Amino acid sequence: MHYLSTRGGDEKLSFEDAILQGLAPNGGLYIPSEIPSLPANWEEKWINLPFEELAYELTKLFVPEDSIPADDLKDLIRRSYATFRHSERTPITQVGSNRFVLELFHGPTFAFKDVALQFLGNLFEYFLKRRNANKQPGDVREKLTIVGATSGDTGSAAIYGVRGKDDISIFILHPKGRVSPIQEAQMTTVLDSNVHNCAVEGTFDDCQDIVKSLFSDKPFNDTHKLGAVNSINWARILSQITYYFYSYFLAKKQTPAGSEVQFVVPTGNFGDILAGFYAKKLGLPSQPMVIATNANDILTRFWRTGVYEKYDSNQHVQAVEGAVEAAQGSSDGKQALAVVGGVKATLSPAMDILVSSNFERLLWYIVLESMTKGDKIAASKQVNNWMNELKTNGRFSVPEEALAVARRDFTASSVNDEQTTQTIKQYFSQPEPGFKSYTVDPHTAVGLKASSDVKNESNVYQICLATAHAAKFSEAVENALKDEASFNFERDVLPTEFHGLMDKQRRVIDIEGIDPELTKRVVESKAVKEATHGNVGI
Repeated sequence: MHYLSTRGGDEKLSFEDAILQGLAPNGGLYIPSEIPSLPANWEEKWINLPFEELAYELTKLFVPEDSIPADDLKDLIRRSYATFRHSERTPITQVGSNRFVLELFHGPTFAFKDVALQFLGNLFEYFLKRRNANKQPGDVREKLTIVGATSGDTGSAAIYGVRGKDDISIFILHPKGRVSPIQEAQMTTVLDSNVHNCAVEGTFDDCQDIVKSLFSDKPFNDTHKLGAVNSINWARILSQITYYFYSYFLAKKQTPAGSEVQFVVPTGNFGDILAGFYAKKLGLPSQPMVIATNANDILTRFWRTGVYEKYDSNQHVQAVEGAVEAAQGSSDGKQALAVVGGVKATLSPAMDILVSSNFERLLWYIVLESMTKGDKIAASKQVNNWMNELKTNGRFSVPEEALAVARRDFTASSVNDEQTTQTIKQYFSQPEPGFKSYTVDPHTAVGLKASSDVKNESNVYQICLATAHAAKFSEAVENALKDEASFNFERDVLPTEFHGLMDKQRRVIDIEGIDPELTKRVVESKAVKEATHGNVGI
């Protein structure tokens, strides 16, 4: 098996090269050249496997043994999940008669990103150690400069995955003031010398655009050997496939014979739900998956209309007209217009994203099936055209046959802040009869509300992905439950690991703008210090 770009080209990369390179030079995302087949009787063989063993069985389908020998792969997986606090790693909790929550927050940073980034950090270390194994003193060692953008959880999970690792430096860009205080503290209180947090005056989409710009700058990339930790990296998607199978097995053990499963996924950058799509393509039985978005609803609008556009056209026109009127005769006119239609700040900030990067991977498969009838070159050409159209015009539309394929595997629902707050209240103070009070973070609340909007047969059991621990979004949770006499945040929610976190020493680099050159200078300056002083005290 090799890996190719969603936007075409002659590249056919090995698993190792695809992981280390992260993003294709033409801006595309790497995907496997084929979808492997599950072994015969996979359900009977795998239903009782522990998480690590199931992860190995699934991962090896995409990783040839000549890339990572079996014993090494097993050890990488074992070490990656030994850091998790729960014996099942990603357990499920039943919160209603036909609804489970898949708890993905038992890793070291209390977010679903740990499932992928603990593994990815170990992969990076493994490949670099192997490449440097025969280096002599004085030889130039192979190094990796990780550059990533975060809307909240990716940053801390990536940092915890590579902190202190030899030959790796990490630069994480976050939108200044647009991540939760806990998320910011988790990132910026890590003082390992190879960790660099960058606060960007902009949005997550701006941070993401900067990262993509750096990766597409070939001289800069060649000099600094950039590596990706965002969900543009294939290993992120691959490692998340496991918990779809694992939760499916857990649910089947707790539901009547003949029952079916439907996954509901709070969605921002489309990486988490894309892993579910790959699970379905492998053969995991599932009803159409539910894409749950907040007010930044580009995906919900696409599934409704077939148009993928950064801004809702009607609302955008009205907002522009209002801004023009307000700005007439004002020196701030341009500034007023510049903010119109931008990403909306919500109670679920990790989903405050206008352009979902991983949607490009899904588009490729949709085009391959509906428009090019298996012609991979033609599929890549069409995706490339759409991505250029999105960059130029802020939108593109797909034909009916493509939208029909998208609707076969997915449905979508948008949830506003008021509904998010009400859902947090509902699951804490008004659980279904026979079920315990349950505290959820605002992203999980978006998923739970979207799950209730879907009409299903009585034999369909929903698995809603809980993407983060409630403690990571203390303000939203406390505000939602402030009138509940029985609720005490520190007693009921706050993990001991978070005690004193806000008072720890921090280190952060302010980047005063979204020009990629500003970030390049930061990376280059740190690279010079590392070359001069090593990794100590940078």
